[in-house]
Amino acid sequence: MLATDTQHFVNGSDMFSGYPDGFEQATLGLGCFWGAERIFWKLDGVHTTSVGYGGGSHPNPDYRLVCSGATGHVELVHVVFDPSVISYAQILKVFFENHDPTQGNRQGNDVGSQYRSAIYTHSDAQVATAEDAKARYDTAYQARGHNPITTEIKPAGVYHAAEDYHQQYLAKNPQGYCAHGPTGVSCPLPLRHLRLDDDAVDAAQ
Repeated sequence: MLATDTQHFVNGSDMFSGYPDGFEQATLGLGCFWGAERIFWKLDGVHTTSVGYGGGSHPNPDYRLVCSGATGHVELVHVVFDPSVISYAQILKVFFENHDPTQGNRQGNDVGSQYRSAIYTHSDAQVATAEDAKARYDTAYQARGHNPITTEIKPAGVYHAAEDYHQQYLAKNPQGYCAHGPTGVSCPLPLRHLRLDDDAVDAAQ
């Protein structure tokens, strides 16, 4: 773990341990992790967030190595959330609607395999929910003239927390680079996944 400061800069929570009983985790890749993390820490029901690297082969990745493209890692946002307040399906709604998941190894002007779209799951239930969401958003994006979704769905492996200066970067540097925001493509949540109104999730972004 490269990060040595465990306290979330925005809400003071422990980013890496001591999560409340019953809380769940989501691990997501949606381009540069600076802007992506800010979207999730603002959501009601999210306990903590951090950024890091996963999905690659190097045992000790750092930012320089990951940016080289040689390690196969993805820039990730790790989200710990209360499923009684916000569901995993709602987390994925925010994920699919705030980056373009059809671009392969890039996100806008950020090019490289570290920026690919990825969902790393923590349970069989998350796999089913992720695959369902991917199928629905694939239809929606293609209806708007996009290519098929390229988001990879795999079991979560080792998560390497990124360096301290990357954690909550846009709270520490409010004028910093951010390439994330609504794509204009939206899907209603299936009723079985609904915890809050869609509007409540949209308003939190």
